Amino acid sequence: MGEGAEVPWPELTVTDLKQWAYCPRIPYYRYVLPVSVAPTYKMRRGKDVQAAVEALERRRGFRRYGLGDGERRFGVSLRSERLGLSGKLDLLILGSDACYPVDFKDTEGGVRRNHRVQLAGYALLAEEAFARRAPDAFVYLVPSNEVVRVPVGEAERAEVVRAVGEVRRMVREQRLPDPTSVRARCQVCEYRNFCGDIW
Repeated sequence: MGEGAEVPWPELTVTDLKQWAYCPRIPYYRYVLPVSVAPTYKMRRGKDVQAAVEALERRRGFRRYGLGDGERRFGVSLRSERLGLSGKLDLLILGSDACYPVDFKDTEGGVRRNHRVQLAGYALLAEEAFARRAPDAFVYLVPSNEVVRVPVGEAERAEVVRAVGEVRRMVREQRLPDPTSVRARCQVCEYRNFCGDIW
């Protein structure tokens, strides 16, 4: 951005975009009606899983990603003033002319839309930070020890930009969004006590 240009407000995280795609009320509770929630079991477990996967990943080759070689960087913090977006990526594989975000997921059921939005957000940040294209990203599904390639095309990039705009608009208008239509998600949500209209 040029000198004197303002960073878009609020500055969002890639996780906000993932949560917006999962249930738009989660970013609302973070930015408009900030509430304190206790970490869930899954949140606490995530740190242990991250450390274990990192240790394994350091010893592996790149064949499982369909790549010949590259450089691994763990825990990469990324930020774009242009997008007003930041995030901390589990793993970035840097090739000579491309980069590939990798996110570790301790989840069953494969790669879902909210994961794809998150990965596309990381791809945009990585491209800007390292001046290399990010044509694909990967999800490492921990329970099944499976790596899934996720293409990052124009539709995925547009969805990131659209989500950023929608979250910012919701914050500016202080508007409570509709909840997710998938009620099973509400059963284990750390914000469920604040959604009185669906219980």
